[in-house]
Amino acid sequence: MLQLQPTAAHAEQPLDVIVVGAGMAGLCAARRLAERGVSYVVLEARDRVGGRTLSQSLGGGMIDLGGQWIGPTQHRLAVLAKELGVATFPQFHAGTKLLSWGGKLQRYNADLPKLSLWAQLELFQADRRWKNFASQIPPDAPWLAPRAAEWDSMTLETWKQRHTRSAGARLFIDAVCRAVLTSEPRDVSLLYFLSYLRWGEGLETLISIPRGAQQDRFVGGAQQISHRLADRLAPNVVLSSPVHAIEQDADGVTIRTARANYRARLAIIALPPALAGRIHYTAPLPARRDQLCTRMPMGSVIKYIAVYERPFWREAGLSGEVVSDTGITVTTFDDSSDDGRHAALVTFSDGQAARDWSDRSPDERRAAVLSEFVRFFGPQAARPIDFAEKNWNDDPWSRGCYVGVAGPGVLTACGQALREPCGRLHWSGTETATEWTGYLEGAIQSGERAALEVAARLNATR
Repeated sequence: MLQLQPTAAHAEQPLDVIVVGAGMAGLCAARRLAERGVSYVVLEARDRVGGRTLSQSLGGGMIDLGGQWIGPTQHRLAVLAKELGVATFPQFHAGTKLLSWGGKLQRYNADLPKLSLWAQLELFQADRRWKNFASQIPPDAPWLAPRAAEWDSMTLETWKQRHTRSAGARLFIDAVCRAVLTSEPRDVSLLYFLSYLRWGEGLETLISIPRGAQQDRFVGGAQQISHRLADRLAPNVVLSSPVHAIEQDADGVTIRTARANYRARLAIIALPPALAGRIHYTAPLPARRDQLCTRMPMGSVIKYIAVYERPFWREAGLSGEVVSDTGITVTTFDDSSDDGRHAALVTFSDGQAARDWSDRSPDERRAAVLSEFVRFFGPQAARPIDFAEKNWNDDPWSRGCYVGVAGPGVLTACGQALREPCGRLHWSGTETATEWTGYLEGAIQSGERAALEVAARLNATR
């Protein structure tokens, strides 16, 4: 595993490129730069690489407290994992699923729970409209869609209230927004929601396990990919070096950290807009970019994993999947190892639930999660052999997860600043992707795109 300490070696001589952030986007940008013989350094605020992935040992096995899934059309991620020797295995989903609606449990075996005929009709119509709307959105410029101004003037909540009447259809829309964007429908612009459907190949793909975004997991944890990639890039990855200021002049960029200053011709900022906006820029960013940083907050999520001696829910014919509209949990899955010997359940507080429960203590959250597990799976769920949580809202170098979210008016007013260079600064991070935005696949695409941009710019001035 990568063990790097901050060093001034790279600060002693000018570089071609400085990459800020050693998540998947920053590491993949650095990888492409290295392949082209570009001199670079990657500066990471944390004492680890991996960004919004985080794998650790719990109860005798490896678990993921951050991003953990890979879908069948996430080709860049699949190729990179294979190259680095990280295997995948199918997400367990066999058995009966549960819906907790208003505190009452409903069992179902189909793709969707049993809803009224009216709710099913409304969902069918909503899905058909969303598919039609999303098809009209240019993936690289949603603000240019024919109805962009209209869609960006309202939230998903506004659209839901106007176009659905049944409690079942509204429940489904709420659950989708919370599970996929870790936000409430009132937080999200309809244009952004439709764009997210376009970037993620449709609603069905985003919420599905087989043939969907949750189809497979990584043996040993997703953070291994970043660890192994960073090992190849060492010693050009410098940890525990938060960037607090960036200066630009006619000749290059100076990036200041508490331990050293670094000089390069260009820089790639591989951070979500909300974090990039916390850096001090001595030359103010253009107004559109500055506003984007302040108007695109992160989603809200707390992730919990409980480890058990055996997967007793499987023995009862349950898949481990639960969707709930009340309490601390929003979505729950089986989180057992590839061989099933390390039995675990994973659940999430998403959106408002994450905000509300962030104010409570870890012990209170643990008790509440296990209480819900008992309600879902029976009394055996009260006795895990180990338990862990990750409150991404409190992480100073994430400030939330999974992705930066745009409210009304943001994409049409500021969206073009997502990838538009600001002087010598180029932007990366999964928020800037045009495929699988918000996912590891999107992070890889964004890093590779930014590396190509700066490499071309360097070649043009040599």
